[in-house]
This record gives sequence, C-alpha cells and structure tokens, in this order.
Amino acid sequence: MLIHPWDEPPEDRVWREWLAEHDFGELAVNGAPGEPPFVQPLHFAYDPAAGAHGEVITHLARPNPLWPAVQARPTVLLSVVDDYVFVPGPWQAPDGTPPEHGVPTSFYTAVQLTCEARVVDDAQEKAALLDRQVTHFQGEGVSEPVRAGEPPFGRMLPGIRVLHLEVSAVRAKFKYAAHKPEDVKERTAAGLRARGAAHDAEALAHHTRHRARLDTRP
Repeated sequence: MLIHPWDEPPEDRVWREWLAEHDFGELAVNGAPGEPPFVQPLHFAYDPAAGAHGEVITHLARPNPLWPAVQARPTVLLSVVDDYVFVPGPWQAPDGTPPEHGVPTSFYTAVQLTCEARVVDDAQEKAALLDRQVTHFQGEGVSEPVRAGEPPFGRMLPGIRVLHLEVSAVRAKFKYAAHKPEDVKERTAAGLRARGAAHDAEALAHHTRHRARLDTRP
C-alpha cells in the first residue's frame, strides 16, 4: 500500500481511534508456493493495550482450509478498509481548468496490521479468548460465558479454532486529498456534502480534518 506523506495520520492516536470503531476486515494468509493467498473476511476484537501495537482475537470454523497455511506461515496481514467514496473528476479540476479534465479518484481509510498468528486449540484458553471477542461486540452478560465441556456452548468448542494475533507492525492511510489546492478542496467538500451518498459524511469528516491539519502546518 502506497502511503504519501499527506495521507499519513499525524500520530498513532488517529488510527487507533478509527480502528476502535471498525472490527470487520480481511485476513490475508500466504498460500503454498504457486498458490494464491487465502483472504478470509471476519469479525475481530482488537485490544490496543496488549504489547507495543496491540493484539487481535478472532475465530473460524475448524474445516476452514486456511489453517495449514497459517501454521506453515504464521506472519499474516489483517486489512481493514472503510469510509470509502468515489470522487468524480470535475470535483478535482483546479480553477481555470475545464471540469472534464479533472482526474477522478478514490477516498478511503485503510489500516493494515501485520501479525504473528497463534492457533489456539486448548479448550480452556479457547473459551476464555472467545469470551473476550463476544464481550467486545455484545458487552457483559448478554450471552452465557463459554465453558469447556459445559452447556450451552461447551459442546461447540471443538468445531472452531481461535486465532490469537500479536500485532508487530501497523500501516495506516487516510486518503482524502489533503495536498490538493484550496479550490479543489472546497469543491470536493461541497460535492460530498451535496451528494450525501453512502460514506460521504464520513469521507467529508476525514477530508475536513486532514485538510485542516495540513493547512495549519508551520
């Protein structure tokens, strides 16, 4: 993923706050030589307080074909993308340029977590980690705790495997044209505001925030 200086978050707090509100992504795992990688959509729970970059808890069904690949190549990538919009070319045309000469582009936020994966099969540890993930989404007390060998969920534990992902590196990109001329920024903001399509409000908020950050640089 190419990250220009104007697309970088000013500090880790920015991507951490964004990731705290986004818990669905795609896990990429290297396949065997000559085979394509596995890409698995999944929900996950991210804990920023564990280690230097945090940790991720998730789980998948035992029959999932990616398990041998994870165990053979435990360095994996969790990719999270959202707040994406298409920006029409005329919005990007500077003043004095024909609108049809403007270059269309995409806006989006992307956070990529490089992780070392550990597959958890121990029933007790698996139950504890699964409870952490469920609590992240539902809060305490909504579902019965998972207890190995006990109802209502204990009998289901053999059918899943838990992934404990230790995050070793993070790459974050907020692509909202913060480097463009002021007239283009104004036109793009007005276009997002007027269009009001899916993700436009989120993209406008990012565009405004990162634009203001660059505008106030010494």
